[in-house]
Amino acid sequence: MSTTTLSSAAVSSSPEVLGEIRDPDCNIAVWQREACSQYDTLVRAPAEDIRFQSPLSLLRPSLDQQLEGCAFAAPSAKHAFIEDVAGLATRYCEILKLRELEVRLEFVSTNSCRKWHADYVQARLITTLVGPGTQWLTNDDAQRVRGGADPLRINSMSPGDVGIFKGKMATDTPAVHRSPPIEGTGETRLLLVLNPASDR
Repeated sequence: MSTTTLSSAAVSSSPEVLGEIRDPDCNIAVWQREACSQYDTLVRAPAEDIRFQSPLSLLRPSLDQQLEGCAFAAPSAKHAFIEDVAGLATRYCEILKLRELEVRLEFVSTNSCRKWHADYVQARLITTLVGPGTQWLTNDDAQRVRGGADPLRINSMSPGDVGIFKGKMATDTPAVHRSPPIEGTGETRLLLVLNPASDR
C-alpha cells in the first residue's frame, strides 16, 4: 500500500488506509477510489434526506426499508447502492469496534457547513457519492485558520473518495474540514455520513 502522509493525514488508493485513523498522530484518513457512475441517477429526482440508526448486522434490510417509497435510489442503482453502503459501514465499524451506527444520506445544494470546523464525534466517515467532495486541511493549515489567517492549501476529496475524520471527542487536534461552496452553481451533492450510534 502506497500511502501519502500530510501533517497527520494519510491518503492512499488502498482501502486499508482507513485503518490509519487508529494512529494517535493521524486525524484524517482518505481512501481515494473511483466514483460509481450509476449514482448520478440517484440525484435526478428530489427526495428527502434519510437518517437512522441500525445494528451493523441489520443494516442492509434497514437501509432497504428506508429507501422504500422514496425517490432516493433509482431501481437500477439500488442494489449496488445498498451493498456499497453496507461495505463501508462494515469497514468503519471494524475500525472503530462498533456494533451499531448512525447512517445519514443527504442531498446538498447549498453552502451548508461552508465554514471550517471540526465535528463533535469520535470519528466520522464521509463520502460524497455525487458532486464535489469535502474539503479538508492539514494540522498546519488548521492552526493558521484558527489564528485568523487563510490556509495555504485546501485539500479536496473527489467524488467516491472515502474519508474518516477524527473529531473533538477523540483528540485535541481534530480534523478540520468543510463542505465545498456550491450554492448558485446548480450542482447537487449526494453525501453519505456514518457516525457511531451514540454520537449526536
